[in-house]
Amino acid sequence: MVTRAKKSIASFKLRAGVPIGTMVTLRGQKMYEFLDRLINIALPRVRDFRGVPTRSFDGRGNYTIGIRDHFIFPEVDVAKVDKSKGMNITIVTTAKNDEQARFLLRELGMPFGQK
Repeated sequence: MVTRAKKSIASFKLRAGVPIGTMVTLRGQKMYEFLDRLINIALPRVRDFRGVPTRSFDGRGNYTIGIRDHFIFPEVDVAKVDKSKGMNITIVTTAKNDEQARFLLRELGMPFGQK
């Protein structure tokens, strides 16, 4: 799904309605494969990685993490990409609150940082 700019910003030369990104929803086996690669392969490749923040829960059991550089994924060929791109990853859970979601993600292997 294509995401579009909601309003114009002249300093960024951006007009309302212009495509600015994409959004993908993963479910089932592909979701678990992506989560496994993110936790076990990609996140440890982040420079000076000390764990993901624990304050990124939204109060309803969902967790969002921002990644500045997509080169942490080994599938990306650096020679074929012209510039670095970031991404936001939102993990939506069925947990009722943040504490249950934190427990679930910790059991899945999410490397939370120290408080």
